[in-house]
Amino acid sequence: MTQTIRTIVNARLQGVEQLQSIAISDGRFTRISTQAGRVEPGADELDGSCNLVVPPFVEPHIHLDAAMTAGEPRWNQSGTLFEGIECWSERKASLTRDDVISRAEQTLKLFADNGIQYVRTHVDVTDPKLTGLKAMLEVRERVAGTVDLQIVAFPQEGLWSFPQGRELMEEAVRLGADVVGGIPHFEFTRDYGVESVRWLVELAHKHDRLVDVHCDEIDDPESRFLEVLAAEALRLDYGSRVTASHTCAMGSYNDHYCSRLFRLLKKSGLRFLSMPTESLHLQGRFDGYPKRRGLTRVPELLDAGLKVAFGQDSIRDPWYPLGNGNLLRTLDVGLHACHMLGMGWIEKSLELITDNGAAALDLEEYGIKEGLPARCVVLQGQSPYEVLLGQLPVLASIRDGRVSVNRPADSNN
Repeated sequence: MTQTIRTIVNARLQGVEQLQSIAISDGRFTRISTQAGRVEPGADELDGSCNLVVPPFVEPHIHLDAAMTAGEPRWNQSGTLFEGIECWSERKASLTRDDVISRAEQTLKLFADNGIQYVRTHVDVTDPKLTGLKAMLEVRERVAGTVDLQIVAFPQEGLWSFPQGRELMEEAVRLGADVVGGIPHFEFTRDYGVESVRWLVELAHKHDRLVDVHCDEIDDPESRFLEVLAAEALRLDYGSRVTASHTCAMGSYNDHYCSRLFRLLKKSGLRFLSMPTESLHLQGRFDGYPKRRGLTRVPELLDAGLKVAFGQDSIRDPWYPLGNGNLLRTLDVGLHACHMLGMGWIEKSLELITDNGAAALDLEEYGIKEGLPARCVVLQGQSPYEVLLGQLPVLASIRDGRVSVNRPADSNN
């Protein structure tokens, strides 16, 4: 049973030296004030124990319809993106409503236990029956009390290259998908890819939907659909509602091209998502040595003032056989892979799994400020550095003033 609280005491907010008392009423933060020192919690008060309190974690990119299917019907032996798609195409044929709902809810419970309260899931709509999408629309309503779930209509096998790809996407939007997706680098030709990007952005703009495109998830330096996506977003003044996921090929672009590309990216204001654990696993598979890391230019994008967030991408599916729902693990791997272990990056690192993910999801009410929904997590550590050192489970997760997770300190469960 969840507990309703009226105050979080002995809370440490990032960038604030003194301990804070965070008052809550009617499910919203009402007053944030400085404490003279540590106090004993009273009735209906939660003790932050001098730990960092941050907004809820955001999982901006996951595939819940495929979660927990690793090895079904076979394992991805090559570890490539393309064999993963083949394995999923075989597994997709046996999808049922109950199957999808059961695995998705299992995964979302795992996320909630790890302090994740906002999730964006991509759902394959290259299925004439739209089984996964219809099931996920049900899941969105079933989990509304614990997780805000956004659904991306994702054409895993293409819009132009899959029969009725565009018709299925339009039907997915009509049924209630929140976000229009795409996968231009997987289309049969570059022309198909360009046409798909232009079409999907227009569709989203027409129906007032967000956009999240699997963009250049490949090591090929000639895969340059990001410039098309950015140009379309700029043309429609839609950039803050458009997300480019993966952009792995950017790690292989030459610096001369990138200098021109970044000018466009800054003008467009796109959001970016990188999935470090999965990209490290899937990319570089066709390289000898040296092997590329297969990640986008995360620090350079951040230095340019663009929003970048980290996501998990997969939980035990044909593309990635591991995953435990802990975004601190993802953050740790990403900081290592992107050469971001300088203390300046570490001190700002939690933004990659909180604020920047919220920006990608276009959340209007997010953060720890008076008047906003009382949603936050209590971490184990007094600073981002300490949090990353331990990567321990969240001590508490508070949603609208109710404590949904409450653990003793140093818990590994």
